[in-house]
Amino acid sequence: MEAQPLAGDLKKAEEEGRTIVFVDESGLSQRPHRRRTWAPRGQTPVLQFHSNWKTLSVIAGVTVSNFYFQIFEEAIKSEQIIEFLKHLLRYIDGDILLIWDHLPAHRSKITQQFIRHQQDRLANRVPAALRPRTESGGVHLGPL
Repeated sequence: MEAQPLAGDLKKAEEEGRTIVFVDESGLSQRPHRRRTWAPRGQTPVLQFHSNWKTLSVIAGVTVSNFYFQIFEEAIKSEQIIEFLKHLLRYIDGDILLIWDHLPAHRSKITQQFIRHQQDRLANRVPAALRPRTESGGVHLGPL
């Protein structure tokens, strides 16, 4: 039921010759996982690790034919989103339709301003399934 508006946008993007790019972000950490391990009976195992683990953030875009990604040593914020979008614009010929979630950095003024300045090449869409829900459980269909 919610797929219909997105399907219409995808069909329109295809008619306009836009490249559809699905974008998402993730964080990576060297922090060890707590887990069970083996030790001789009666001896509690001790797992040692340093508490100064490194973290990385990754932003990626997937098209039908390619995979684009960029790694950052800090959290993904508007500046990193814009840097990634600039790379997409450089490497993808023609117009682009971004499909992404409701991350605050996607909705920030600086990101939206960058997209408006690139409106001849960039358009974005948040699928209804990824929009915040209202208290009644419905999907918020307002502006980003």
